[in-house]
Amino acid sequence: MAGGKRVARRLGAWICFADESGITLRPARARTWAPRGTTPIVSVAGRSGRKLSIAGIAAYRSGQRSRLLYRILVHRGRKGEPRGFGEIHFAALLDNAHQQLGGPIVLVWDGLPAHRSARMRALVAARPWLRVYQLPGYAPELNPTENIWSSMKRGMANLAAGTIDDLTRITRNRLKSMQYRPTLADGFLAATGLVPP
Repeated sequence: MAGGKRVARRLGAWICFADESGITLRPARARTWAPRGTTPIVSVAGRSGRKLSIAGIAAYRSGQRSRLLYRILVHRGRKGEPRGFGEIHFAALLDNAHQQLGGPIVLVWDGLPAHRSARMRALVAARPWLRVYQLPGYAPELNPTENIWSSMKRGMANLAAGTIDDLTRITRNRLKSMQYRPTLADGFLAATGLVPP
């Protein structure tokens, strides 16, 4: 990781942490209020096969405000529809990040098979503005993007979205509000114990 920071400083690059998450129509359960003696019951339309896949990037650069970039992929359970992010989706997210951030990127992400595939290595090699570093085998505590998903899902606990479109809208709204609060991304980085660039 220290090598990535040195490269980022030398290149004037953004240090970006990437991760994926998924959300279904079945809400996460959390404690809530209810009249004494009454168990709260939330009805959900949790049809199987419908879910959201989210890929996000938390971006940091010295002298710049922190940024959160994301893409949402809706899976409606149809045959032939992608069930999650593949190499092409990740490449599109990285191209978008490069365009929005306006500088080279030092990317840090986990060992998901789609991140390590020969196709992904070729896509990375074709982008001279991109350097990639792999996180250790299982280290979610080192990735601030994990904290973004955790915070978002905690805020959506016990929320019963009626349809996958409702869930998509709510998720976009939550992520958009997090984008307008760059101090959140700073706090998520601080929670990892890593020092800002």
